[in-house]
Amino acid sequence: MKRAKDHRKMVETLSKNDEVVTSGGLLGKIVDVEESFITVEIAEGVRVKVQKTAVTSLVPKGTAKS
Repeated sequence: MKRAKDHRKMVETLSKNDEVVTSGGLLGKIVDVEESFITVEIAEGVRVKVQKTAVTSLVPKGTAKS
């Protein structure tokens, strides 16, 4: 239950320019945040829209560049 609570809190605080990993293994930078979805740029000019709940973790800024 603690893990679910921590995940819910993390999802609520997602914001533009955060770097995230999705449950599908995609790594990218958030470029847009909506109510239930976020748009993640996974490569230059390649953007995908995913559900906020699909985000498994936040990663340190600069991770997607390396």
